[in-house]
Amino acid sequence: MSSPPSLLIENYLREVSFWHVANIGLGCKLDPKLISAFIKRWRLEAHTFHLPCRECTITVEDM
Repeated sequence: MSSPPSLLIENYLREVSFWHVANIGLGCKLDPKLISAFIKRWRLEAHTFHLPCRECTITVEDM
């Protein structure tokens, strides 16, 4: 499970109106193996994931 940002930076995050973003996904279970697999397939120059089946791009609409 993910945890909230440190209390040491909470005020800074609130000051720049980023506190809500820092708390997205709290309570979600993250799969380290899945994350690692995606990182290995990320192509920075094209901002895409190259998967065995085809190329995948994450857009703003996907968020």
